[in-house]
Amino acid sequence: MQYITPLAPAYAEVFLLGMVCVILVADLYLSDDNRVVTWALTQLALAGAFAITYVTMTGQPAYTFSGMFVDDLMSDMLKLLTYLGVMVMLVYARPYVAVRGMFRGEFFVLTLFATLGMMVMISANHLLTLYLGLELLSLSLYAMVALQRDSATATEAAMKYFVLGALASGMLLYGMSMLYGATGNLEITRIAETILNLEVRDFVLVFALVFIVAGLGFKLGAAPFHMWVPDVYHGAPTAVTLFIGSAPKLAAFAFIMRLLAQGLGAEQLVVEWQQMLIVMAVLSLAIGNITAIVQTNLKRMLAYSTIGHMGFLLLGILSGDLAGYSAGMFYVVVYVLMNLGSFGMILLLSRAGFEAENLEDFKGLNARDPWYAFLMLLLMFSMAGIPPTVGFYAKLTVLQAVIDAGFVWLAVVAVLFSLIGAFYYLRLVKLMYFDSPTDSAPIAPRIDVHLLLSANGLAMLFFGILPGPLMSLCVHAIQASL
Repeated sequence: MQYITPLAPAYAEVFLLGMVCVILVADLYLSDDNRVVTWALTQLALAGAFAITYVTMTGQPAYTFSGMFVDDLMSDMLKLLTYLGVMVMLVYARPYVAVRGMFRGEFFVLTLFATLGMMVMISANHLLTLYLGLELLSLSLYAMVALQRDSATATEAAMKYFVLGALASGMLLYGMSMLYGATGNLEITRIAETILNLEVRDFVLVFALVFIVAGLGFKLGAAPFHMWVPDVYHGAPTAVTLFIGSAPKLAAFAFIMRLLAQGLGAEQLVVEWQQMLIVMAVLSLAIGNITAIVQTNLKRMLAYSTIGHMGFLLLGILSGDLAGYSAGMFYVVVYVLMNLGSFGMILLLSRAGFEAENLEDFKGLNARDPWYAFLMLLLMFSMAGIPPTVGFYAKLTVLQAVIDAGFVWLAVVAVLFSLIGAFYYLRLVKLMYFDSPTDSAPIAPRIDVHLLLSANGLAMLFFGILPGPLMSLCVHAIQASL
């Protein structure tokens, strides 16, 4: 274990926390007309964190804070993607929040605190550090969902999210306490070493696993712990829904990798959590894809779609080998890209006093603007896993890992539910191209939104045709970190 200069692996986190303090103070002296300065400072903070993480990236695992914090290639790559995801979200969200009275300092500060929580989760090598990052992220998200205080729907969604989140955190803590009781350690690498040499109290570890997997399932939004997802996605302001559905999934993947793959990856335990993940994956695929068919609200449809996608992510992880973990990482990166673009389109079509969140709002989009209809088509094809988009390759790599692990029947089940899921994605394409428009309002976004959204949509095609470099990065990051 390589311990280096204190704080060196955490320079990006220290910088971001410092910038949050600067933004909090600076925002006090800004009028509403000058609030764009806060937005620019937030983007600057994320860009600075990106630069620090990139420059200090060595590819070798480095530990600090007495082994509680790790800086390895997987954490660096996930952090870089997190910064990019949050920066893109802020560009997409700017016109939306500006006309809804949310373009305020607290929106940006909460976004940065949530990002800091994700960074801590991604680099955690200790159960307390994991929990600290998780709660910093969760508490920020609860507040962001309730930012529209006059909206009864948003307030209700925030309450549901808070109550169920507290329940899940309690289950996770209980599982961690049992894990500590069984191993006598809180540090993840030492927990793994202890379990390898442990011959007694296996039943305590299995009980700990049950509670930990349940808590992880909630944070991912996987069935049967998915109850909060549709209500929160629907009730939260769309800009916040975009945030919840994108970057935090990268942190949740890191959370699973740290706890299950690194801490509880011993051979005798892999079989136990494989069985739990199989049940959660099949339930997520079934509930997510079947329930999404009957939705008329696009945000709720994408919420159930998320549940189905988390089922696919779990399929990669349950393989329990490097190929599966790499496929899972590739899948979650692709999912974040798809979700950013899909909710970005909803934000694009929304305007003051109008939320473009129903399927009917996308009717005749091709007649209104063929370019944006084409981008949405690419995003929906990728979500459905139709070639030549990157979603097809992401699902293919996961299915390959599942088959290699000996679960052929599971791959068949996943393909069947993917076929069912293709229906509701293609239904939206049909509405855009074959129905008459119900809205004639012009689509005239800011130039930065137009360029980013175009790049986001075309990335589905680019990475679908050339998936190799991104997949190689994921494989290399996993191999260097486990």
